[in-house]
Amino acid sequence: MILRPVRDDDEDAEVVRVVAAAAFGASRTLGGEPADTDWPPERTARHHGTTRHLTRTDPGGCWVVEDETAGPMGVVLSSRREGTWGLSLLAVVPGAQGKGVGKALLARALVHGRACLRGIIGCPPDPVAARTYRRAGFTLHPAMRLTGPVDAGGLKPLDGAVHEGTERHRDMMDSVDRRTRGGAHGADHEELLRHHRLFVVDDLAGSGYCYTRGGTVEMLAATSRRLATRLLTAALLSVPEGETARVHGLTAEQDWALDVGIAAGLDIANAGFVCLRGMRPPAPYIPSGTFP
Repeated sequence: MILRPVRDDDEDAEVVRVVAAAAFGASRTLGGEPADTDWPPERTARHHGTTRHLTRTDPGGCWVVEDETAGPMGVVLSSRREGTWGLSLLAVVPGAQGKGVGKALLARALVHGRACLRGIIGCPPDPVAARTYRRAGFTLHPAMRLTGPVDAGGLKPLDGAVHEGTERHRDMMDSVDRRTRGGAHGADHEELLRHHRLFVVDDLAGSGYCYTRGGTVEMLAATSRRLATRLLTAALLSVPEGETARVHGLTAEQDWALDVGIAAGLDIANAGFVCLRGMRPPAPYIPSGTFP
């Protein structure tokens, strides 16, 4: 078994994607959902881009385990942004699970974040993953997700302006990141802007931002619940007709988001954990699964 860094090239980006598809296809089946094996080209390109972005910014946090006979068995992608370490991906193919592959990968990624005071992981509804993260010293906060078609008539009118965001809002977003999660996302915003629509608020009441893609809310951070509510409302109102809205990674501290989702007619379900070390659940904040 060989543990080596993930290289910044298309070949290794595809290795990471294949391992992730195999691992999370099995995880979805375990959770009673259909396996997600059909990746359209746009999704593949986005995943490749994220992998190569992280291997450039955090070469010490991205690793793959290979077997000379079986091939790639597991991958991990992690980052450190100022004082906060984040796990973007930990995936082990079904045939290699339970053999210490995931433990070895997580240990190497944690070494990359050893100087960080805080850590954050989005954990799927997988008991093996939850056990692994708890043993690594993370507190598991049960998470919820909102899904369904948006009933725009149930949402309250926006209580202020929401604008389309651009790269020029980078400093503002980094400032909000530091306030909510203890560390700016920095270069991650450049990657997020390539694939997502950005909403921002920045006025006398405070600041905040929200990334969306189709019906999915990828990330949201704000300096107050009021502004977070405004951003999430604007994001849900922008969901294209016929698409399903999805908001993931909500802990009990994000009850403001649950209230918006209920008003929009979305369903609430359990959805794994938000795993934290050295910090309480950030609020008001909806973490990205890729850039927590």
